[in-house]
Amino acid sequence: MPKTASTKPYLIRAIYEWCVTEQFTPHLLVKIDQNTLAPRAFIKDGKILLNLSPESIKDLLITNEAIAFTARFNGTPKNLYVPISAVEGIYAKENGEGLFFEVKEEQETAQEKTKKSAARPKLTLVKS
Repeated sequence: MPKTASTKPYLIRAIYEWCVTEQFTPHLLVKIDQNTLAPRAFIKDGKILLNLSPESIKDLLITNEAIAFTARFNGTPKNLYVPISAVEGIYAKENGEGLFFEVKEEQETAQEKTKKSAARPKLTLVKS
């Protein structure tokens, strides 16, 4: 059976749209990893909480791989990039309704996968 796409990005988009429709403030909780681009001064305990309200951000793009947008921090615009795998939750600030996800530890890099496949055991035919 072919591997299906993750439902996580679809659920994130759905909760975001629900928040905006209901005039709630969507908040995104992100676990920072090496692929996340966010202002380091606002990271606490390896996480950052981001306000995704349309009034607070610009150029929001939610793909199946990542969330990208521009936001102001202390009046300075910053480009942010959040891999979907780093999203711990999205919810409405006003009532806390939304979804939270289990964030899996860092995915294997392509290089690690290559090393593992190169180290496959070699079989030798033994005649009896």
